Amino acid sequence: MASTISQGLLLTIPLAPLAGSLIAGLAGKRIGTRGAHTVTILGVLIAFVCSWLVLQDVLAGARYNATIYQWAVVDKLVMEIGFLVDGLTAMMMVVVTFVSLMVHIYTIGYMEGDPGYQRFFSYISLFTFSMLMLVMSNNFLQLFFGWEAVGLVSYLLIGFWYTRPTAIFANMKAFIVNRVGDFGFILGIGLIAAYTGTLNYGEAFAKAPELAQLAFPGSDWQLITVACIGLFVGAMGKSAQVPLHVWLPDSMEGPTPISALIHAATMVTAGIFMVARMSPLFELSDTALNLVLVIGSITALFMGFLGVIQNDIKRVVAYSTLSQLGYMTVALGASAYSVAVFHLMTHAFFKALLFLGAGSVIIGMHHDQDIRNMGGLWKYMRITWITSLVGSLALIGTPFFAGFYSKDSIIEAVGASHLPGTGFAVFAVTASVFVTAFYSFRMFFLVFHGEERFHHKPFPPEAHGDEAHDDHGHHDATPHESPWVVTLPLVLLAIPSAVIGYFTVGPMLFGDYFKDSIFVNETLHPAMKELTESYHGPTAMALHAFTSLPFWLALAGVACAWWFYLVQPAIPAALARTFKPLLTILENKYYFDWFNENVIAAGARALGTGLWRGGDGALIDGVAIDGSARLVGRIAGVVRRLQTGHLYQYALVMMLGIFGLLTWQLWPYFSTALR
Repeated sequence: MASTISQGLLLTIPLAPLAGSLIAGLAGKRIGTRGAHTVTILGVLIAFVCSWLVLQDVLAGARYNATIYQWAVVDKLVMEIGFLVDGLTAMMMVVVTFVSLMVHIYTIGYMEGDPGYQRFFSYISLFTFSMLMLVMSNNFLQLFFGWEAVGLVSYLLIGFWYTRPTAIFANMKAFIVNRVGDFGFILGIGLIAAYTGTLNYGEAFAKAPELAQLAFPGSDWQLITVACIGLFVGAMGKSAQVPLHVWLPDSMEGPTPISALIHAATMVTAGIFMVARMSPLFELSDTALNLVLVIGSITALFMGFLGVIQNDIKRVVAYSTLSQLGYMTVALGASAYSVAVFHLMTHAFFKALLFLGAGSVIIGMHHDQDIRNMGGLWKYMRITWITSLVGSLALIGTPFFAGFYSKDSIIEAVGASHLPGTGFAVFAVTASVFVTAFYSFRMFFLVFHGEERFHHKPFPPEAHGDEAHDDHGHHDATPHESPWVVTLPLVLLAIPSAVIGYFTVGPMLFGDYFKDSIFVNETLHPAMKELTESYHGPTAMALHAFTSLPFWLALAGVACAWWFYLVQPAIPAALARTFKPLLTILENKYYFDWFNENVIAAGARALGTGLWRGGDGALIDGVAIDGSARLVGRIAGVVRRLQTGHLYQYALVMMLGIFGLLTWQLWPYFSTALR
């Protein structure tokens, strides 16, 4: 049995995509488009193969936790680069590299003819490197580096078509919102470093019970609670939880491949991974866990409602991502960390499949993204149709599909939680089952079935970033199946979307796969213990689901979507007229964007203007700089009058000065003599 893992093998995993990124980015013009995609795909392929080998070592019992490079020592605080590889890390490495590999291959067909082809491949490889550094870190410094790196590269990718104002607005929005989350994140890290004296995970976790005994200065709050809330605020930004979710739907302005990479296995899952990694800290604060539970519940339910009214195919999938991230966050709040990361894994496969399937539809529809202009595409795009069906069935939690095992486990785990917010959380995740099934199959039926609306297109196509590159030479209105570099990743992603849950639910949730990665206090938080007692194998779990409420809610959602959009399409229009006020609220996305732009941004602008005019202009420039200059000028103006150039005046002043000095020095003697 292996006891450790080769350091060289671990270094190869992040450095191979980094090398590909640098070559494609710096020498892209010399090596051309073929060279750019070859070198970056090779780098990610090497990373995936090495990650798979590491996973085999981990399954054999090997672990790795060591410093690779010491950067600096400040007092006793050591800043270093190091790797921690256990079950959680190995799973994330395989998922990140596999999904990234599929996206790289897919991009060959999707970005064909785009003038930024080499640049795009450089960016997505750099994105992969950043995420790998994040998940492999064994200390908070490297975690923060990877955290900020994925944020920076996502900014570049969302605004990839930088000549489009909407893309620039979207990437700036993502950047700013994530800075809000990162402010809380670094405060949490700072508190831990300040009170433990270390940035290393293991050393900080060992001192966590001591932190639980301390109060935050100036308050009655536990220090550990404040630190965990700070860390979770960071997760809210990265993993798009209400109210820091507003950047994610707008990230659709980037090309579809990066939408899949951001939403499936990299950036948005970083927050989920981080909270799971920090389980020894979060287990010591029920207040923080309850906040996580409630925020996740709100996100899961209310973001799902927004998916119902979307007509852009990518935005439907985007709001689905928001809702599913809410599910993962709810599981974290219920202390079912292993269930959360299990859903992270299954979701990575079927969400990447759905995004890439949406991109294939966009290619086939010549870059029209409005699902109301589609219909009947199953006849023209058979591979995209069947793989999208697999992804949709996995998403809604159909028994035996990957999403079922993780989603059903979340619902059961939440029901076993004893936190104050459990009642609302149970309602939210259960109701979301119907909502998810409804919007998923609304999109599926409108795109692939029913009347062929692409001939006359009742709704003029909107301008999207995906129209920024050429149409692959197709100008006929008839849809067409995508090239093999697009459909092959769909097939390869459809396989794990269907079966990965069945084969991994046992060891990941009820075995010892995460035994040294995740810590749960089963006495205070018994959700996983109760889940384990009711588990009797993947087959029995799936068969039992046919008698459970979530299955019938999902079936009802599919049936309603079929009835509303294929049998009686007049019903949705009638409901829209009847519930116009509610529809207006949903169309305005609960007015979060309005509030941010008209209250927060306006307030920040007013504050900035006031500080600029009052602080910088009036105080600093007016008083400190210009004021001191004016004062010197006025003093000089007075002193200047004493410089007359007449010798007799200078002699008189000198005599008066000597007389005054002598008087001051001799006055004590005169006063004594006079007495």
